Amino acid sequence: MSKQFDKNFKENAAKYYFEHKDLGLKGCAEKLGVSRTALGNWTKDAKENNGEVPTRGSGNYESDEAKENARLRRELKDKRIYIL
Repeated sequence: MSKQFDKNFKENAAKYYFEHKDLGLKGCAEKLGVSRTALGNWTKDAKENNGEVPTRGSGNYESDEAKENARLRRELKDKRIYIL
């Protein structure tokens, strides 16, 4: 399972890369302990969103309704497992 990084870490990692471009993407990724691909994605997102790296995951719902729908889907999925 891959390691999860929070929004703040991703934005700071992108900022670190922009301030240390002389190290290159690979060098910065090694210093931060992340993959080059992940850092590349974060820096791309940061460029496109004025320094902000949009994240999705637990707790990042568009509305309370979307959060409730996700909870109900999980609950239904769990119930189906027990029925089978």
